Amino acid sequence: MTDVPRQTLDDAAAVLKSALAGDSDGVVGTFDAVVDRAGVAGAYEVAWCLAATMVGDGVPQGTWTLDFPGIDEARYDARWVAWFVSAYANADVDTGEALFGAAIADGQLPECLLTLAGSAVATLRHRAR
Repeated sequence: MTDVPRQTLDDAAAVLKSALAGDSDGVVGTFDAVVDRAGVAGAYEVAWCLAATMVGDGVPQGTWTLDFPGIDEARYDARWVAWFVSAYANADVDTGEALFGAAIADGQLPECLLTLAGSAVATLRHRAR
């Protein structure tokens, strides 16, 4: 990730801090504050930062495929996170934006963002082992 505004990075860090503490209200509150300040586009940028956290640095450019057995049977939020992170890994902004819009239209965005934050924390904890 390059050229990410400092405020976006700070917001992503606040989301991760709340998620690490198990504070789902803090995660939601941070995203709500971002939407109030920067609109849905701001929340998208924070979510994109969380996906970047999961993918990590040094991932070679190319086409990545999603390897998630049973993805079609997973809950909406789990499918969404898998597809959103896959979009990030493939630098596919159009798909990321489409997924974000679909989650809004389906009334599922808050749950998707909570699951994304939890997944990012699980990834960080796994790397720390």
